[in-house]
Parts: sequence; structure tokens; C-alpha cells
Amino acid sequence: MAEKHHAQAKMLTGWIFYVFFLLVDSPISSGTSLPPPRPSPVVCIVGGGMGGSSIAHFLRRYSPHTALTLRLFERSGFVGGRMATVVLAGETFEAGASILHPKNFHAVNFTKMLNLSVKKPPSSESSLSLGIWDGEKFVFKTLESKSKSSIVQKIVAITNSMLLFVRYGFSLFKMDSFVKTAVDNFLKYYASLESRPVFETVDEMLKWADLYNLTARTLQDELVDAGLSPLLIEELVTVITRINYGQSINISGLGGAVSLAGSGGGLWAVEGGNWQLAAGLINRSDVALHLHEEIETISYHGESYELNSTKGNSYKCEVAVIATPLDELNIHFNPPISIPKRKLQHTHATFIRGLLNPAYFGLVAVSEIPELVGTLENPDLPFSSISVLRKHDEKDISYKIFSREPMADELLDRIFSSRKETIRINWAAYPHYSAPEVFAPFVLDGLHLYYVNAFENAASTMETSAVAAENIARLILSRYSSGLMLSRPSNMNTPPTSHQEDLHYEL
Repeated sequence: MAEKHHAQAKMLTGWIFYVFFLLVDSPISSGTSLPPPRPSPVVCIVGGGMGGSSIAHFLRRYSPHTALTLRLFERSGFVGGRMATVVLAGETFEAGASILHPKNFHAVNFTKMLNLSVKKPPSSESSLSLGIWDGEKFVFKTLESKSKSSIVQKIVAITNSMLLFVRYGFSLFKMDSFVKTAVDNFLKYYASLESRPVFETVDEMLKWADLYNLTARTLQDELVDAGLSPLLIEELVTVITRINYGQSINISGLGGAVSLAGSGGGLWAVEGGNWQLAAGLINRSDVALHLHEEIETISYHGESYELNSTKGNSYKCEVAVIATPLDELNIHFNPPISIPKRKLQHTHATFIRGLLNPAYFGLVAVSEIPELVGTLENPDLPFSSISVLRKHDEKDISYKIFSREPMADELLDRIFSSRKETIRINWAAYPHYSAPEVFAPFVLDGLHLYYVNAFENAASTMETSAVAAENIARLILSRYSSGLMLSRPSNMNTPPTSHQEDLHYEL
């Protein structure tokens, strides 16, 4: 009986201690209360390109139960940023960011989610002729097939592969291995949320994926160490970097690897224009869109930011995101921010409907001119590339020219024997890459002012903008308040896959 009373007393003492602990630990009983969670913020996004639209999408996707208010400001009258189209000879062509890689999984997912169509390459793509022009002659040319027979096109493609191998040898395989390693490392950014950290700096993000070292050395140095021949680097690699980034083999290694990946097979685009990716993401993300409204000042006032536009309007936001390059903008920040100085590489895209002058290339007939003319690194060469967009007939062809400087009429009249239409676009296209790269911070003020385009110094593509935006969306949700819990991605009407997340669609 004594043991029973002892046990009951011990149990009673335990219950008293437990109740006492609850009373002491309870905010109500102690006369204090926890501060209420911060209200759902207003997020202001400056820039309506791939970065800005992706930020809006991922904020909605990762916080489906949070009443975020999203505002997006675009200084032009349309969204898409550096994704745009041009109409030439009654047909629509990509004027800006034009190609996507088959392993650009965010872009592939967006295309499926938005019910957009993939633009299929022409059946003759594999037999398109290439010529490398040094300013006086073609140092290398592949064959061209005018036959519509798939068998003939296949034979020509095999023959061209043999011509490339004869000139560049096994260095082609070493270049492919170099690109594959970089692409495989980049694919780490599609890993599940549980296995992928939220990155607070670009450096941290690159080091985690084993890509940082590529930004510290030039592409030329990386390729020499990879065992590529000088001829391949000086010719084919130079042609590719001049076309894709308007720059030489002295660009940083990661930008160069991305450029080389953009010359491989399976490249695609969105039917009707890649700009539809940005438009679709914005439309389905419940965004208050402000077109023709340029932000000129961003000021921090303790708990929020005040954004003032050129229209005289003022907006209050708890979180502000810059999703456009700051290098050539005149946004005034108060207090001031500090980012590394960066020069943008301008690419002049000139669209011509007419006919090339074969005499300019030392040839007799237009049919002798390759469909893609790439150029070597020579300051006297006035263009980086000339490519055929569409052959309407033998004397009426649509072309696209890339150059570092504007193409004057006098120059065009020497290159072309006739011109029916001429359209010029000056793109502040991407950073001027220089190793070792120095990166702006993702968080510009240590608080809640974010910069998507800090990642562009690593590489500049539609997909890298989406990858950086996805990370910053997670960063916003993890830093702003514990009340904004980062959720597993909602479906957003995306079909399920066998992977941990719907990030791995591949064309």
C-alpha cells in the first residue's frame, strides 16, 4: 500500500511539474505574447523579361497559400525583355534571344504548362552549309544540299561531319566532352528542393554546382587545358562565341561553355516567339502589370520600399526585385547600393530581305555563298555572322546579320546586290565577359532588395535567368518572414513526372 501511495505521489508530482512547465512556457500565462507574423508582403518586380516573369511564377508556385501581392513594372509597352520578334517579308522571326537547349528544363516546363508549341527546325537543318570567312576568303566550307530527299540530306550531313573531322580531328570530341561536363554540372540546379540549398550569393551558387572555376579563367585557357587544337579554337570555337555572345575566345570559361552548348543539336524555340514564355508566366501568376512605366527611384523607409516611376506614381513594397540589368539604367537608390562596374556587350541585329552580293566574297554566284557565314576574330571584319532565314526564291532571300557595330547603308550596299527591306535592332544583349568574373550580390542592401541579373556574369541565357529567378524566389520566401513558409511546389496544372519534381521534361 505504501508503494502504491508512493507511485501515486510520484505521478502527481510529475503532472504538477508538467502543468507548471506549460504555464511558464505559455505566452498567455506569462503575460506576454509573441509578435504576430508579418503580413504577406507586396513584392515589386522591375523588368518584364524572363527573369521578372520567372520570379512571379516561382513566388506563386512556392507559396500557393500565401496572399502575396505582386506588381511588375516594364518600361516598354510589351513584356519579354530581350525576347522579341520581327516581321520580315510577312514572316515572324526571333529578333533577340532565339534558341533554347533541349535540357533547358525550366523553359521546357513553361512551354508545356502554357500549352505553347515547340518550333520544329526545318528538315534540312542538319545539312545547312557553313563557311568560315577571314575577310578575304573562306578558310573552311561545308557542302550544301538543295535536295528535299531525307536520304540525300543525311548523306550530306555525314559528309560534312567527315570534313569537320578531317580539319579538326579528335579535338571535336574533346570539345564535346568539355561542354558535356559543364552542362551536367548545370543540371544540378534542377535537383529536388530537399537536396538543393537556397543560395545567398552567386559565388556560393556556382561553387555548389562545380562551375565557379570556369568563371575564373578564359575560355581559351580552359580549352587549351582540355587538349583542343589551336586550329579548332581559332576557327570553329571563335565563330561560335562571336555568333552567340558577340565576343572572342577571351570570354570567361563558363560563358564560353554555354555558348558552345548553344551550337549543338536539338535546339528549339517557341512557335510564334519566345516572348510568349514571359507573357504566359505573368498572365497566370496574378500580377498587377504596369506597362510603359519606368522606375526611376527606389528608397528604403524602415519597413518598406518606395518606388517612384517616371509617370509620377509612387508604390509601397515590402520586397523589391530588380530583374533587368542595372548597367545602363538610371535608377537612383536611397540609400545607395554598390555593385561591380560591368560593361554590356551590344549586338546589332540587322534583318535584310534581298540578295547577297557574291563579288563581296570573291565568288561568282549567290549559290556559292554558305547559308551561315561565320567570321574569325579580326577587328576589320564588319560583321560576326550572316545567316539565311528563309529562301523565298532564288533572288529573294531573308537574312539575319549579327555585328558589334551598326551596319551603315553604304556597307550593306557593298555586301548586298539588292535590298527590299532592312530592319535594325540594337540589343544591350549580355555582359562583356572578362575572367576572372566578379559578381554583384543577390541581395543588394542586406535586406529585401534583390537582383536577379547578378547571375548574368556567369552566363546569360533565357534559362539562366529562370534558374537565378527560382533561387531568388526561394531566397525571398526564406528571408522575409517565418510566416512565409516555403512550400513544396504546387502543380500549377503541370503534368506529373516520375522525378521528384516536375523539373526534368526533356524534348
